[in-house]
Amino acid sequence: MRNWIVGTMLLALHAPGWATSFVGADAAAGQSLHSKQCVNCHAQQYGGPEGENIYLRRNRTVKSAESLAQRITLCTSMLKLELFPEDELNIAGYLNQRYYHFP
Repeated sequence: MRNWIVGTMLLALHAPGWATSFVGADAAAGQSLHSKQCVNCHAQQYGGPEGENIYLRRNRTVKSAESLAQRITLCTSMLKLELFPEDELNIAGYLNQRYYHFP
């Protein structure tokens, strides 16, 4: 448990560094992970195919690449998804490519 907490803290410190452009993200892998790990919860809470209403709503809370990375890390931690940092990067890359288009 302690290692998990330390790992999450380190990821949170490093996330802004890679969030700016999601360099090295594999969007295809991110799409697969998103389908397996995120869609059920998002579809139940926000509706739309693949739960996409959360990404398309006007009052969305994610307004920068950094906040997208932080949101994914928060979901991973809260839901105990056991994703690796590269998994989170890939999900962020996919979501950015599909919905957000942050630089």
